[in-house]
Amino acid sequence: MDEQDIRRRMQQAVEMVRGDVGTIRTGRATPSLVEDVVIDAYGGQQQLRVVELATISAPEPRTIIVAPWDQNIIGEIKQGIEKAKSGLTPVIAGEVIRVNLPLMTSEDRDNYIKMLHQKLENGRISVRQVRQDGMHKIKREVEEEGLSEDNKILKEKKLQEITDEHIGQIDEIGKSKETELGTV
Repeated sequence: MDEQDIRRRMQQAVEMVRGDVGTIRTGRATPSLVEDVVIDAYGGQQQLRVVELATISAPEPRTIIVAPWDQNIIGEIKQGIEKAKSGLTPVIAGEVIRVNLPLMTSEDRDNYIKMLHQKLENGRISVRQVRQDGMHKIKREVEEEGLSEDNKILKEKKLQEITDEHIGQIDEIGKSKETELGTV
C-alpha cells in the first residue's frame, strides 16, 4: 500500500461522509433529500433511485419538485418517498410530485445534529482504519525488508499528516452542515 493508495482510500471515506451528510435534512430543501430514495418501480420489478426516474429540483426554500420522466410510475415514486421514513410528505400535483418540508423544531434540529455527529465519527473511523492498514504495512517493511528506524519514523509521520488532512476535511464538512442546521 503506497501513499497514493492511502490517499485514495481516505478520500473515498471523505466522499462517503460528504454523501451521507448531504442526506441530512436542514431547514432548506435540497434535491439530495430524495434523490437516493429507492423506489420499487414498475410493479416492483425494478428497484431504482428517484434520481434515476425523475428530474428533481428545489425551486423554493421549503419545496422539492420531483418530475418523473414516466408518468405511469408517479404513484410508485410518491409511495417510495413516503416509505423512506424521512419525515417528508409527498403530494401528487398534476404531472409532478411536490414535497413541502415542514418547519423544523428545535428537537428536530437536535436529532439531526446527533445524526450528523454519528456520520462524521463513522467517517473518521474509516480514515483511521486506512491509517491502521498503513501502519501494519510499515511494521511489515521493518520486519521483512529491514527498513531503518529513521525511515520508519518518517513514513509514520507522513501517514499521520495524510490522516490529519483527511480528518480535517471531514471536520469541515461537519462544521458546514452544522451551520446549515442552525440556520432557520
